[in-house]
Amino acid sequence: MTRFFLLLVATMAFTGNAAVAQTMLEDTDGDGAYSYEEMLAAYPDLTQELFDEADANADGAIDADELAAAREGGLFPA
Repeated sequence: MTRFFLLLVATMAFTGNAAVAQTMLEDTDGDGAYSYEEMLAAYPDLTQELFDEADANADGAIDADELAAAREGGLFPA
């Protein structure tokens, strides 16, 4: 699954899709973390499996540290 996402990101980067490079996440409930639904709004192709991979502590949300690690690991574009 990670390979698919990386291929998708690379394809968009080569086609000049600036919107992907500037994805804005919004913490709509103000809890300091991103739920699957909040992430899905920014990343429409996000799967539950990829979300779960990024959710290192398995609490059902991605916090700032998990998001940074996922971006550094290539799971999500910066």
